[in-house]
Amino acid sequence: MKRKLARFVAWYMAIVMMLLGSAPPVDAGFSPSEPLAPCPASRLADWQGIQKALESKVVAERLRALGFSPDEIQSRLSRLDDRQLHQLAQKIDELRVGGDAGELIIVALLTAILVVLIFYMAGHRIVVK
Repeated sequence: MKRKLARFVAWYMAIVMMLLGSAPPVDAGFSPSEPLAPCPASRLADWQGIQKALESKVVAERLRALGFSPDEIQSRLSRLDDRQLHQLAQKIDELRVGGDAGELIIVALLTAILVVLIFYMAGHRIVVK
């Protein structure tokens, strides 16, 4: 009886593996979605994001070092259409993705405190030499 069951399971697995292995490969990926027509509210939000980045001390100093005056920057930005303005705002947001390390340090400290508390509650002694 055991031998019959083992043979049945072996054939079943072989057939399932053959069926799963014969599936054609599918090439897929993410396709970006872009709005058909940007609304005025999104243009205003993009403009505010760019203005916030321009008000940064580091960006302002760098633009001054490159020879751009604030009036010249504003005139160039006003000539951008909605799509270009949105792309610029997205690029600025991508640059700020890294953020600062403050949150990471806080999480690391809280994790270390939690580990110490778990060891203490479990009765283990932590010996520091």
